[in-house]
Amino acid sequence: MSRPAVVSPGRRAALAALAGVALALAGCDGAPPERELQYRATPPVAAPAAYRFAVHPLHNPKLLSAAYQPLLDHLNGRLDGVRLELEASRDYAAYEAKIRARGPEFLLPNPWQAIQANAAGYRVIAMAGDAADFRGLIIVRKDGPVVSPADLRGQTVAYPSPTALAACVMPQYFLHRAGLDINRDIRNTYVGSQQSAIMNVHLGRAAAAGTWPAAWRLFQRDHPQEAAGLKVQWETPPLMNNAVMVRDDVPPAGADAVRRLLLELADAPGGPAILAGMATARFHAADDASYDKVRDYIAAFEREVRPVEVQP
Repeated sequence: MSRPAVVSPGRRAALAALAGVALALAGCDGAPPERELQYRATPPVAAPAAYRFAVHPLHNPKLLSAAYQPLLDHLNGRLDGVRLELEASRDYAAYEAKIRARGPEFLLPNPWQAIQANAAGYRVIAMAGDAADFRGLIIVRKDGPVVSPADLRGQTVAYPSPTALAACVMPQYFLHRAGLDINRDIRNTYVGSQQSAIMNVHLGRAAAAGTWPAAWRLFQRDHPQEAAGLKVQWETPPLMNNAVMVRDDVPPAGADAVRRLLLELADAPGGPAILAGMATARFHAADDASYDKVRDYIAAFEREVRPVEVQP
């Protein structure tokens, strides 16, 4: 009868180590570890698509947010699978660069910028405000010497930007047709925002300022003391109002939902207060063809006065 083999303590430890190596190698055969299956009563909820909604620099970023964030809060509370994020811009040039780069999914540009955005692949889904409200205003001091356009010869006139249609292009065209050479007879200064242009007149840095009704109403509301010393000396005929646009790669369902909510805003609970905060009467149905008259106006201005995008 044979005796069982005697294994020394050292050999026993070596065998145990080899067994551990074998087990480790067996776990490296590429098979994923087993995981317990997860069961749900309902499918997981997908995160909503986040889209940027960029408003052109009607105001400085703080005032822009105060005016337009309530609109986005209203839309976000009623959209399924889509969330809009308000985006401000430093100035008109920065905003227009975003359009050329096809950055934001949704835009609220002025009518000239709408034409540029159309060429970049955006389409119009609504108009913000009444067309009759889109006109240029020329603001002067009540106690100042400016009575006729000729009184601006040799004086400084402030505007938000060379590309601000209602607040610059239209006032300059008005002065041109009144007999001034806006490239030689006056000093044009571009100060970045509507509020700054008006404030330049109050502070005596400019004899006049170009702006438009919505910005003038907000200035009167927010700066009543300063506004009390100013007046609208001239206003231009109206044109189309600001557009709401969507980039051509946004799913149609999302774009249509935003359009529908905008057109219904005036009659929605809380809608009139939101519109009042933006100094906008309501949103109207519009499309790309609605802005053809703006193309004609710009073509005439550039023939007679200056290129819109080139500061004189």
